[in-house]
Amino acid sequence: MIDLIAARAEALVDAFRRPITYLRVSVTDRCNLRCVYCMPEAGLPWIPKPEILDYEEIAAIIRAAASIGVRSIRLTGGEPLIRCDLERLVALIAAIPGIDDIALSTNGLLLADQAAALRAAGLRRVNVSLDTLHDDRFTAIARRPGLSRVLAGIDAALAEGLGPVKLNCVLMRGVNDDELEAFAEMTRTRAVHVRFIEVMPVHDNVALQRDAWISSDEVLERLGALGALHAVPNPHGNGPARTFAYDGVPGTVGVISPLAHDYCETCNRVRLSADGRLKLCLFGDHLIDLRTPLRAGGGEAAIVALLRAAMHVKPERHHLALGETASAMRAFSEIGG
Repeated sequence: MIDLIAARAEALVDAFRRPITYLRVSVTDRCNLRCVYCMPEAGLPWIPKPEILDYEEIAAIIRAAASIGVRSIRLTGGEPLIRCDLERLVALIAAIPGIDDIALSTNGLLLADQAAALRAAGLRRVNVSLDTLHDDRFTAIARRPGLSRVLAGIDAALAEGLGPVKLNCVLMRGVNDDELEAFAEMTRTRAVHVRFIEVMPVHDNVALQRDAWISSDEVLERLGALGALHAVPNPHGNGPARTFAYDGVPGTVGVISPLAHDYCETCNRVRLSADGRLKLCLFGDHLIDLRTPLRAGGGEAAIVALLRAAMHVKPERHHLALGETASAMRAFSEIGG
């Protein structure tokens, strides 16, 4: 007990003196879409169900992380809303001392039906992936239909107060970059916060990424042509977006640029996979098994010790901008971005 109390007194800091306050938790590797930049059309070999952390196990890891300074949790997938009774996990997390923000990243297909229950359980805000405003193009990018359901999910999130509602648009040259201006116009009439994300490479999208990549600098130049843009604080959250707004509008636009301008020096996050492995960099291969010691009865002190030890191998930065292969990850669905 004395050791555990001492551990609580010192926050989680990596070897480069970056405080780690943000944990992204993948609750499933499965998804109901097959977006071209995210995963293969045929899907992937899914993690066997017995290897997936249950909600109590996830809560136990978050409780340990919260005891040493993690304050923000984001639930991801795959698509997290396909996991049954997700509001029960949200309620478990909301009851953990020290956690002051619970967010959700979703493709939005199931959000309209679940927004109210999630909000009641303690969810604070949502990010919705939306790469196009055209039905046929949505089906082409996602390899599944469903644009109307995503738009209904965004409306439900706004109605339930799950804000700021952020829309994540992966902009791809020759695919959807002609809609940049239409997305920006949305922020003039709605309290949505659109972030244009550079398409990032994984093993199964290398050709697409090479041909479709658009620099955030080009995006900002095109956004600026629509009217005077002013830098504004990032709407509540822990993300790396550079955020701007037009005069007198309710929303914002922003760019996330892992290649053109990486943000590694301010990295404050680690990721937990659905099968209980701690991933220390999105594009790195450092994985720490938390499930095995947890299921062996190690308890909070053991998880805290592993979290602290992991900080010694968290890399300083990724190397994507240098053209190096940085990860064996096949698809973003494996860890939720």
